[in-house]
Amino acid sequence: MPTIAESIAAGGRVVGHNRQGEPVEIAEYDPAWPMRFVEMREQLAAALGDLAIRIDHVGSTAVAGLAAKPVIDIQVSVPDVEDEYAFREAVEGLGFELRWTEPGHRYFRPPPGMPRLHQIHVCSHGSAWGRVHLLFRDYLRAHPDVAGRYVALKHEVAAQHPRDRVAYNDAKAPFIDATLRDAEEWAATSTWSPDAKASD
Repeated sequence: MPTIAESIAAGGRVVGHNRQGEPVEIAEYDPAWPMRFVEMREQLAAALGDLAIRIDHVGSTAVAGLAAKPVIDIQVSVPDVEDEYAFREAVEGLGFELRWTEPGHRYFRPPPGMPRLHQIHVCSHGSAWGRVHLLFRDYLRAHPDVAGRYVALKHEVAAQHPRDRVAYNDAKAPFIDATLRDAEEWAATSTWSPDAKASD
């Protein structure tokens, strides 16, 4: 997964309002997280209709037992993410605003002053962007030892960058890249498929 600098070099840009300076909070796993995903998935499905080909719970809150920032990451797969006007109004109508745009990905989050309980990632169905996030999630689910090392890293990096989310994310990038290399080998020798049913 690219760092922010790499994403900018590839054409990524910030839009919307700045929420910089928010603390990096790592919370112990909350069994309520899956239901929080389901509740927002239902709202997204109603707002987007057939445009949402699949809606997945991704990120650390999608891995049972994994400590994480208490924000539910939701990945919405649409026919063409570059056709932003097909979905932007519907997503923003649920209380989110577009914050980041890059080739293959649009990122929405609540505006300043609103609690960040969910954040929405929109990608094209079947894209490499969507596949890698499903693979990383499923690899951690299948390898609790790796998930444990990831938790330790999260706490270490959060202590180093308590109010800098960009630095926090970038500091995790080498671990994530190494894990994805292992995950690709695992996927090639297992029955894993990115086309599995969207997760709860």
